[in-house]
Amino acid sequence: MAYTLAGRAENPTQATVLRLLRDEGPLSRVQLADRLGVSRTTMASEVNRLTELGLAEGAGPAASRGGRRSTLVDLSRELRFVGIDIGATSMSVAVTDGRLSVLGERRHVALDVRLGPEHVLGLALEVTRKLLAEHRIERPSGVGVGVPGPVDFHSGVPVSPPIMPGWDGYPVRDAVARELGCPVLLDNDVNIMALGERHSGVARSVPSFLFVKIGTGIGCGIVIGGELYRGVDGCAGDIGHIRVEEFGPTCACGNSGCLEAYFGGAALARDAMAAVRGGRSPALVALHDQKGELSAEDVATAATQGDAYAVQMVRDGGHRVGWVLASLVSFFNPGLIVIGGRVARLGHTLLAEIRGVVYRRSLPLATGNLPVVLSEMGDDAGVVGGAALISEAVYAAG
Repeated sequence: MAYTLAGRAENPTQATVLRLLRDEGPLSRVQLADRLGVSRTTMASEVNRLTELGLAEGAGPAASRGGRRSTLVDLSRELRFVGIDIGATSMSVAVTDGRLSVLGERRHVALDVRLGPEHVLGLALEVTRKLLAEHRIERPSGVGVGVPGPVDFHSGVPVSPPIMPGWDGYPVRDAVARELGCPVLLDNDVNIMALGERHSGVARSVPSFLFVKIGTGIGCGIVIGGELYRGVDGCAGDIGHIRVEEFGPTCACGNSGCLEAYFGGAALARDAMAAVRGGRSPALVALHDQKGELSAEDVATAATQGDAYAVQMVRDGGHRVGWVLASLVSFFNPGLIVIGGRVARLGHTLLAEIRGVVYRRSLPLATGNLPVVLSEMGDDAGVVGGAALISEAVYAAG
């Protein structure tokens, strides 16, 4: 991290208190002491220290339990995090409070990540500064950034990202930290989306789950026992480059037959154009005549209209995703699979195909109690996850 954390937990007890307040809301000193198994005197001392550090504050008297009333403790109202979720074709930015609730409105802007880090980060910083000014925030407590490619988490740089030319080794974390004057962490976009789902989404009460993002690229966030698993080199979950056919379309990674080359957003747009040229989809032809181009969202629109060819495109893609996930289920045995990302907005036709393949091809013991669901967070998953990422560092013991 390019900037040290001026105010952060000093010991594991304080760190646990901050995370409890983040995840559960205000708690009394008595409740905190009971939850952590420490004396009330010790808890009072730790809370006082967190208040001095600007991380916690009193929130009025707690409900009476007989005798002297305890004091409610909450996170400081001064805590403000920023989540920046950079995708291949768009970016979302939001400011949250210490409990990761989005303040005001999230900003969503179109971009082309292929234009390079200076252009894209310049746009990200412009949007972030406008949001901070609107909320009268001089300096945020920290920023979490996600990008659509492999990341060296410890160095804060992208590493050979297939769909991000010019980004390899670029010091994203340090550049953003220098401009905003606060701590910054960088991770893969699917990882921060998984963190967002863990904190605020359908995976909130599930300790071990898979979050599958289907967008321009396809990736998988892996959460085990409540903790994100990145792998030895930070590239765990890169399922978009699992080969599903021995011979097939060339992928952005340079190989052929990858899942992403069949069902990523760019692949769907490619196949939609082929369908238009072949006259196989009246709905896509009509959409192309209106717009002059096609995207994965247009395939969703055509499928919703009942266009047979578009529906079959969705089913074929869902079958391939399900085939890959079935192997992961038998290997990992998750408690939940969440499907998100912009291509996932193809909706329940896609979900039904994925579910069917996963349930047919995986071990019965692994799927007997396995929900496979669509994310309900939309674009908020990434920005909340970015805030969650940096909050883990701020709330960790120094």
